[in-house]
Amino acid sequence: MKEKINKTNVARLLDKAKIAYQLVPYEVDENDLSATHVAEQLGEDIAQVFKTLILHGDKSGYFVCVIPGADEVDLKKAAKVSGNKKCEMIPVKELLPLTGYIRGGCSPIGMKKHFPTYIHPTASGFDKIYVSAGQRGLQIQIAPADLIKVAQAIEADLIA
Repeated sequence: MKEKINKTNVARLLDKAKIAYQLVPYEVDENDLSATHVAEQLGEDIAQVFKTLILHGDKSGYFVCVIPGADEVDLKKAAKVSGNKKCEMIPVKELLPLTGYIRGGCSPIGMKKHFPTYIHPTASGFDKIYVSAGQRGLQIQIAPADLIKVAQAIEADLIA
């Protein structure tokens, strides 16, 4: 018998927008919330597993970067594409009150409010990519074009 996966807010929003996706559960390791671990658990290429980072710019305020899991965000590039002189990652303690998500379960879809969202262009090179479904232990497999549409994302070079 297949284990029933409870729909997350992200899944409900995708259903409402009539966007095709697949919920993909994985084993959570509380000591390793990295995208690399998620890719290993999914048996997928790390290049297709994207992580969602929340940054704060000196001019624009908060914004979202969706980048390949093995990469690091380049703060200078992120600041430039978002119209800031400088930016920084937000402290983990601000994540839940700001987005409604916890570390390791932050999705670019369905945050408490919409923030400008930038996605690395390598996403478009795949038929499907993975992003968090809004909770630890659950990813969404989605076509990059659909993710860009629903997250109102702009493609931009964000990595070091």
